[in-house]
Amino acid sequence: MALAQQVIAHRGASYDAPENTLTAFRLAWQQGADGIEGDFYLTTDNEIVCLHDSDTGRTGDRKLAVGQSTLEELRKVDVGMWKGDKFKGERIPTLAEVLAVVPPGKRIFVEVKCGPQIMPKLKEDLQRSGLKAQQVAIISFHPSVIEAARKQLPDIRAYYLYSMPAADQMKWPRFDPTQALETMRMIKASGLDLGAEHGRVTKDEVRQLRSAGYEFHCWTIDDQRLALEYQALGADSITTNRPALLRKFLMSGSVSLANTQLADPPSE
Repeated sequence: MALAQQVIAHRGASYDAPENTLTAFRLAWQQGADGIEGDFYLTTDNEIVCLHDSDTGRTGDRKLAVGQSTLEELRKVDVGMWKGDKFKGERIPTLAEVLAVVPPGKRIFVEVKCGPQIMPKLKEDLQRSGLKAQQVAIISFHPSVIEAARKQLPDIRAYYLYSMPAADQMKWPRFDPTQALETMRMIKASGLDLGAEHGRVTKDEVRQLRSAGYEFHCWTIDDQRLALEYQALGADSITTNRPALLRKFLMSGSVSLANTQLADPPSE
């Protein structure tokens, strides 16, 4: 059964494998993901690497600042052991390596964590990858990155990531369609990628986005009830840490009041 929504694996199948690694991305395909999402920075020697944080302290066996390190230095960091001994020796991949594991017909959402200075190398890596334009999307919280992407990579979709929760409260700000539409028009974004929370956006607000010609995507959902809510809103894609289980819940079309969290699959 085909879904109206694409299921995008957040940092790969990151519930089961170390985030932003080739192992996590390959596992995402095995779990039936339609696409993967990864985070990317530029190194001091003009290479693009896949890592969520600006340094390796959280997921690595040593702490290096990505923007102050070379690819060779970053390659020495083990980013698998924190997830379990069986992942020992996992290394930080380059963008080129991640692009190489995207199968035909599948997608990659490239989240740019640094600034627009990444664009020349990003364009070069994408062109060398052989992926079709429709297989790639650029996403960023930084309007300047989306604007640069649309200018330098006009055939590739670029989605504006809408606002993180306030650090002091960890509460999502109310979605402001007027502000979002104004920003997207200014930077010529292809659509919006919204941090999902119950009741954060209404059907009428999604219609506003659609009528203005924008796509509507959301992240990161690991909860059955929330997934069905955003499915009903007509999201183009839903990003999750657990693609196999999210797909199962979206296909079910109903939610159990007894268990709304993504549960482990039954043993076979």
